[in-house]
Parts: sequence; C-alpha cells; structure tokens
Amino acid sequence: MKGYTPVMDEPGPAPKVLIADKGYDSDAIINDLARRGIEAVIPAKRNRKQPRIIDGFVYALRNLVERCFSKLKHSRRLATRYDKTTASYLGFVLIASARLWIRHFVNTA
Repeated sequence: MKGYTPVMDEPGPAPKVLIADKGYDSDAIINDLARRGIEAVIPAKRNRKQPRIIDGFVYALRNLVERCFSKLKHSRRLATRYDKTTASYLGFVLIASARLWIRHFVNTA
C-alpha cells in the first residue's frame, strides 16, 4: 500500500480501472479511486463486513500481467537487478520484453 500514492500521482493518462490483489483492499484506497472516477477491481479481504462484488473477467486479466512479470524474471539480470542506473535497467526490460514478444512470431517447431 505504500506505493499506491506515488504511482497514482504520476503524470500521464488516468486509468479507468485498477486491478489489484486483496492487499490493496482498504477504505482509503477505495475512496480515493472513487474520487478519481476509477473503477476498483479489488477482491475484498476476509474480514470485511460487506464485501464488494467485482468483475471476475476483468480480475482474470491480472493473471496475464503476473505471468508476464514471471517470464521477465527468467532473465537473471532483471531478477537480481545487476544494472546500477535506471536507464540501463529499463533498457534491459525493453530488450527482455521484445524477446518475449518475438517468441509469438518465430516458429518453435
């Protein structure tokens, strides 16, 4: 939850939906998202008195993002953060992402 405010305050286009796990289920975050006009797709914690209903199809998209991060971490250089500068780390993230993207076009047979 510490990273929520800095990420949401970054300049750029406003998101329409925030898909997150149960760790982000707090009244402060839900109210902030409502104030910004962003739909919250966050499952309710077990101890919530009145759980919210979420769109299961949209929440399933979170799995795709998690799988992408998992595949990117197969590159040891990304997982261990060998790069010292932000620019070089971002550069290798882009290279690793391109490698994942190219796999869909290459005949693997």
